[in-house]
Amino acid sequence: MNDKVNKIEPAFRHGYAQLGDVRLHYVECGVGERVVVLLHGFPEHWYSWRYQMLALGKSYRVIAPDMRGYNLSDKPANVAEYRMEKLVDDVTALIRHCGARAAAVVGHDWGAAVAWAVALRHPEYVWKLAALQVPPLAVWRRNLTLRQALKSWYMFFFQLPRVPEWWISRDDFAGLARMFKSTARRGTFTDADIAIYKDALRVADAKTETGALTAAINYYRANVFSMFGRASVNKRVRVPTLFIYGERDFAIVPETVRGVGDFIDAPYREVRLPNANHWVQVEYPVEVNEALSSFLDGE
Repeated sequence: MNDKVNKIEPAFRHGYAQLGDVRLHYVECGVGERVVVLLHGFPEHWYSWRYQMLALGKSYRVIAPDMRGYNLSDKPANVAEYRMEKLVDDVTALIRHCGARAAAVVGHDWGAAVAWAVALRHPEYVWKLAALQVPPLAVWRRNLTLRQALKSWYMFFFQLPRVPEWWISRDDFAGLARMFKSTARRGTFTDADIAIYKDALRVADAKTETGALTAAINYYRANVFSMFGRASVNKRVRVPTLFIYGERDFAIVPETVRGVGDFIDAPYREVRLPNANHWVQVEYPVEVNEALSSFLDGE
């Protein structure tokens, strides 16, 4: 574990939760009565929430899991084990593991997609919802354009067997490092940060022999075609919701997130950061922390 983690590590507590057939690793901060669950996206892990954990941990018990397949969590071999319903069940089971009836669920990227699904399918588990960058599926489908489909080319590339893993990991994940540094303002991702992400993607499951990189890509293999389908999604979110969007996102264009509030039958807030790219909570942690704290602390 490198110096970057060691400097932050004393504030955090590591644990494992056996959730049915899958064991998730999580990192915890704070001792508040109310629980906040932070769900990361691709190709990250709990570490992407380090700034939010320290800020929110002053008032809440904050839990940031490595989602199934990532870093130190179990990595099922079957692609079907990464379908949305499995990811949703992990979150509700994790909340129960924490001894809570409900949690504030906060997600970014794939974590946001899961957070929306949890709120839609099991609102009784969610006292507040915050999503970063990714809109609910109904908004994605309603606003889908050719421009967005072209931006999402990698989702279809990831359907290929083995090739995406080779492409991402070649030359010591050189492309991953370039992506992080080129899609965020200067200084957002240090070499130490990127080394942490690389190390997490190298972890393999001793039981299934599945690597974290393959497991992460399996999220796309298991779920992407449903994102681009024609089926309508009529259910509406009925818990207080915050949506945060960095308007320079390289993967999700602004028109794709229009009208998120149209699908929320509860108090709704929206925060736009005009200079932020996709990695909004790391790129602009002060602004994101303030938005999350104000939202969670409010009635």
